[in-house]
Amino acid sequence: MKWLKRLTAIALFLLLLGGAALAGLYAWLAPDLPDVETLKTVQLQTPMRVFSADGKLISQFGEKRRIPVEIQEVPKPLIEAFLATEDARFYEHKGVDPVGLVRAALAVAVSGSKVQGASTITMQVARNFFLTREKSYIRKVREIILALEIERVLSKDEILQLYLNRSFLGNRAYGIGAAAQVYYGKELSELTLPEMAMIAGLPQAPSTQNPIRNPKAAMQRRNTVLWRMKDAGYITEAEYQEARQTPLTARYHGAEIELYAPYLSEMVRDHMVETYGEEAAYTQGFDIYTTASATTQQAAQQALLANLFAYDTRHGYRGPEATLWSTDGDSAWSEAKIVAHLKNVRRYRELYPAVVIAVDEQEAQVLNAEGERLTLTWEGLNWARSYISDTRQGPAPKRASDVVTAGDQVWIRRQEENWWLAQIPQASSAFVALDPNSGAILALVGGYDFGQSQYNRVTQAKRQLGSNIKPFLYSAGLEHGYTLATLINNAPITQWDRSQGTAWRPRNSPDVYTGPTRARQGLAQSINVMAVRMIREVGIDNFIQHALKFGFEPGDFTPSESLALGSASATPMENARGFAVFANGGYLVEPYFIERIERSTGEVLYQHQPKIVCPECERAIQEAVPEDAPAALANQCPWPEELLAPRVISEQNAFLIKQTLQSVIWGGGDWSAGTGWNGTAWRAARLLNRRDIGGKTGTTNDARDTWFSGYGPGIIATAWVGFDDHNRRLGRTGWSPYGSEDQITGGESGAKTAGPAWNLFMQSVLDGVPEQSDPVPEGIVTARIDLATGKLSSRNDASSRFEYFIEGTVPTEIADAAPTEENLFEQELSEELF
Repeated sequence: MKWLKRLTAIALFLLLLGGAALAGLYAWLAPDLPDVETLKTVQLQTPMRVFSADGKLISQFGEKRRIPVEIQEVPKPLIEAFLATEDARFYEHKGVDPVGLVRAALAVAVSGSKVQGASTITMQVARNFFLTREKSYIRKVREIILALEIERVLSKDEILQLYLNRSFLGNRAYGIGAAAQVYYGKELSELTLPEMAMIAGLPQAPSTQNPIRNPKAAMQRRNTVLWRMKDAGYITEAEYQEARQTPLTARYHGAEIELYAPYLSEMVRDHMVETYGEEAAYTQGFDIYTTASATTQQAAQQALLANLFAYDTRHGYRGPEATLWSTDGDSAWSEAKIVAHLKNVRRYRELYPAVVIAVDEQEAQVLNAEGERLTLTWEGLNWARSYISDTRQGPAPKRASDVVTAGDQVWIRRQEENWWLAQIPQASSAFVALDPNSGAILALVGGYDFGQSQYNRVTQAKRQLGSNIKPFLYSAGLEHGYTLATLINNAPITQWDRSQGTAWRPRNSPDVYTGPTRARQGLAQSINVMAVRMIREVGIDNFIQHALKFGFEPGDFTPSESLALGSASATPMENARGFAVFANGGYLVEPYFIERIERSTGEVLYQHQPKIVCPECERAIQEAVPEDAPAALANQCPWPEELLAPRVISEQNAFLIKQTLQSVIWGGGDWSAGTGWNGTAWRAARLLNRRDIGGKTGTTNDARDTWFSGYGPGIIATAWVGFDDHNRRLGRTGWSPYGSEDQITGGESGAKTAGPAWNLFMQSVLDGVPEQSDPVPEGIVTARIDLATGKLSSRNDASSRFEYFIEGTVPTEIADAAPTEENLFEQELSEELF
């Protein structure tokens, strides 16, 4: 009994001593421990996601991929897999499992070394949020204390939710939502039992034993999880055996990008980093919704690619990317060697690398990176006459061997149902579309391939405007007494420059001069000498001041008569913004690309409020509607004045230029009577066949820059094509016997080189959109004029037409005295006006 009493006393003493030691240790560590209350409002680091206006994922930025989920969204078998593997008594203990601690202590006693054991899910949450992974007794004590505090503050489900969303599961995936996407490309609800077990087994060694890096070890771990689920009674023996026999299906899945718009997403990234800082932008879970819809963005992308390929193919084939073996005695590579080589060749947009393995009379066999044998038909080869220079092409090929040879490493692309030989375009292009009434960017493509070049030509490339400047010049002319019927002499100009000892001779393209010509036709046919004469009458400084109203930069307009021919520079974005003024009736809008910014929870942090076009509001403000006015009148302006886009030109001026831009496409006159003429963009009339579109071609000296800018119902778009090297010309092409009936030949120009991209885009986005009439604004009248003199006409034949005028500018002279009963100022317009 004495010894029993002594042992009991010693035990009590040691217990008290241990308790005192623990209390002292707690008192020592507690002041430095973090506040677990912060877990109630913890914000998990989630990446920044960029979406289209209609919710398609464009891009994702951030080192950590995380898709936070609520505990109610997690399938029960997945929870059971984690519990069976990580903490079977999770819902029974208070944060620390005594059974587990005893087991770990025995392991230390047996092995003599510290091991990572006995950690409950709560303790892992404590470590993941507040501690490091250092293996030490002090860290373990801190972990225990924090776990007990966490259990006091949070419910079991809240703790488990934090654990499932925070855990690192390999391949940049944090949390089960991201892991399901990374390894299987699925939502949690779509996972199978073996897939859930695979994910539940990852926390032990996520970097080294995940199914992508180490499939064998991952399979063993998955089967261990399945066995533990069976042992815990979560699954039956039959379910265990079936799941255990399931093969590995995991593979890496990147972010599920639904819409290719990298130049737009990069603009968003730059804005977010500048606004919120790099760390916050990439980790705070921002969801940014842009103004571009999937439909318009895809249409712009496809139009740009198709147009670049068309330009590139008509200029000839530059040869293979590489020659892997020659036919002069070299041994052909094996298919396995070819495939291994091609696996390391980067793709470019719609181009795929391939190697020619056989050549027949009028077709060739190629092998792609997937080991597939494909056939290049004669249609996909016969375009490839040799490239000599930007202005010369070789003769058309007669057989496939004139184009390719076995051993050539080439590019191929899909063209409808066939495969075509292809090459990476050397020319560059840009395309942007805006809503002219708000400035919202509806589509933006900054180049051929973002991976090849991140230079955004829409916003960064200042290029000479060429004849795209002329609508702004003619708009200035309207402000200085010109009308669309004013005659301007289309005759050669020679101006001697004493300082240079040379003469300046601006020339038309084509080099044809027709004498006095109406302003409408001069703009529609882009007649250069008429533009030079107009800038002389308007005055260079007056024109520059007028052009700046459209949002152009003063430094891009060097005072010179060459401004009339487009020597000023602008980005495609600035150019589109300027043309939007004509499309919307005279207002300057501010382009924008972010509609709203949200948290991943759906909380709206920012909603863009553009300055909009609202003629009714403008009239209401001008009329100073009294408070006691009828409700219909008082309520016609729902927007405060500060949210209205500023008017920069009159509604009448914008209308007249807009009408003339229609003539650029539809021309004028009567072809049956011999007075018909084409505008420079007549191809758009053929393809689109609608009267509510208008635009302007643009070509600079030596075709270094080509443009087409124009409008349709509710949209304005600008296309640019050129080389990034400003000194390189777009050149010219000769006729090909294999080309289509309407193939493009001769010198490249805005109509031929940039116009087709605009045409294809508008064909796509306006499909199904009803044709819309353009209402005639107040202050615009019509009168029949003589085509030859621009004076009033009393004739009702092909020598005359109705023309629009700003009230008070109608000609007063009559060109002839033929009797007529028709009112010269008839308000009803004939079709020929358009």
